[in-house]
Amino acid sequence: MPAALSPNEIFQHLTALNAVLDRPWSLRDDALTKTFEFRDFAQTFAVMTRVAAAAEAMNHHPDWTQNFKRLHVELSTHDVGGLTEKDFRLAAEVERCASEA
Repeated sequence: MPAALSPNEIFQHLTALNAVLDRPWSLRDDALTKTFEFRDFAQTFAVMTRVAAAAEAMNHHPDWTQNFKRLHVELSTHDVGGLTEKDFRLAAEVERCASEA
């Protein structure tokens, strides 16, 4: 089982993740969160499909909601009750998938 990150480790990972982004990820209730907006429903769904494949490969799955062209993503490692390195790896993968849209 992965180990939960300390507050300092979370800060370091979040800073590194957000360093190259126009719109940053944030922390809320022990989860990484971000809302993306795409051109239309089809583009949103295409991104979700790519993220789903990556999440399956990582065996780490996001909590998300989709509404037309918006996708809200929340990442945490439920079995440790906080954030792990897996969450930051998946956040980077979500960013990669979104940037390809």
